[in-house]
Amino acid sequence: MAEFHRKRKRVCRFCEDKVRHVEYHNDRLLKRFINERGKIVPRRISGNCAFHQRRLTTAIKRARHLAIIPFSSEIFR
Repeated sequence: MAEFHRKRKRVCRFCEDKVRHVEYHNDRLLKRFINERGKIVPRRISGNCAFHQRRLTTAIKRARHLAIIPFSSEIFR
């Protein structure tokens, strides 16, 4: 008999902390949502809700534009 394991649904950490605005100044928080190639982690992996994923994406793009975080982690040859 095959047992099916249900994965627990990830809970949005911003909703848990009741955060309305994701600040682009907080580079340590934003780096958690960027993978090693410099791409933004998708919602299905990070567990964010749609509202906070949109805010997070905007904050990451603003931080990149202001050179707070790099566009990519390293240069690939």
